Amino acid sequence: MLANLDQLGYRQMTPIQQHSLPVILEGRDLIAQAMTGSGKTAAFGLGIMHTLKPAWFGIQGLVLCPTRELAAQVAQELRRLARFSDNIKVLVLAGGASLDRQIESLRHGAHIVVATPGRLSDHLHRSTIDLTGLRTLVLDEADRMIDMGFYDDMVQIVSACPKKRQTLFFSATYPDNVQKTALRFLREPVEIRVEHQLPESRVKQYFYQVAPDQRLPAVARILRHFRPTSTLAFCNTKARVQELTDFLVEKGFSALALHGDLEQRDREDILVQFRNQSCSVLVATDVAARGLDIETVDAVINVELPGQPQVHIHRIGRTARNQADGLALSLVDENELHRAQRIEELQGRPLPWQDLDSLPHSGDAPAPAPMITLCIQGGRKHKLRPGDLVGALTKDARIPFDSVGKIDILDFVTFIALERSVADEAYDRLANGTIKGRRFKMRFM
Repeated sequence: MLANLDQLGYRQMTPIQQHSLPVILEGRDLIAQAMTGSGKTAAFGLGIMHTLKPAWFGIQGLVLCPTRELAAQVAQELRRLARFSDNIKVLVLAGGASLDRQIESLRHGAHIVVATPGRLSDHLHRSTIDLTGLRTLVLDEADRMIDMGFYDDMVQIVSACPKKRQTLFFSATYPDNVQKTALRFLREPVEIRVEHQLPESRVKQYFYQVAPDQRLPAVARILRHFRPTSTLAFCNTKARVQELTDFLVEKGFSALALHGDLEQRDREDILVQFRNQSCSVLVATDVAARGLDIETVDAVINVELPGQPQVHIHRIGRTARNQADGLALSLVDENELHRAQRIEELQGRPLPWQDLDSLPHSGDAPAPAPMITLCIQGGRKHKLRPGDLVGALTKDARIPFDSVGKIDILDFVTFIALERSVADEAYDRLANGTIKGRRFKMRFM
């Protein structure tokens, strides 16, 4: 296990790992408040591995997540942590996937299940999952599960777990309703708060006071001035998300909306384009954006301030990751000034206000997203590997290696990010040629 951790680059604990891992390894119940990206998945993942018996193919660890994307991300990290053992099986149970296939996978056994509350409740109703051997229950992003209306499902799931178990409760915020839920589910828990571990020196914040009817034009003005390559814009409602996205697209920006009303396939397509930098602005609600695995975000725009100051810290923590610099730009109307004051109190220093009129009006057209994503109708099940695609592009199609961006290979589909300047040529050569001796259908997203 230690050799695997070293190979994965885990050489120094994050604060949440440093404080929580000893408690977890002791077998105590835990309430931990920590932001997304703070390293908590490794903390509870190592805790699950510590007591897991690979020879027994029964469910020993269960992780509940609010969204499908977060469930997939957590499962991926757990599989990386489990590489030290050859036969630890991690299974995802989430909506948007075949229930019958999941039932079949459960029949073959799994050591760790990562699930969304709704889909796990379905399996409990059908008696297709057995939790009697569970040792560790993890409630990840518990505040969001409650916000999204999963409280009753959570109660049902916890009731189906053995009383003799370890329960780990992770939450980015800790309001009263979350606290009551935690104390209902846990026994004599240890409480750990690593709240605001924000790389302050690398996040440059600005606050702008705006009139309510000037909020959307203010976003466009900010984007034209700072010209970030990748921007995550937060709104408080689905309606505002769609309104802003439509406005930005009309003004020539490359923008996509992410909210809870979208079908799973549409959500995945949108996230692929944003990760690949073939979409410049992702407009989202907090619920939709929680737990997204996005490596590079140049700027975060708070189109509206959130109700809780901790959520503001969580939002702007999306930028300035992996030693990069980042911008956090917040719009505030007069009805939100009390929210700004609470953020100021939480941060313990005056907010950096700036006059929006100090940003010169720019008549320049917005820069297009630097990449275009090519979707190929073939994936792992067709034995495609990254090397095959890079070879087809750089050798067969003679595309420069550094013009090829991120490659995501799923079971039946592959996404390739290409620089705009070479995208059409790459498409023509690949569509009229072969990859590993086969022809595949493809399209630009």
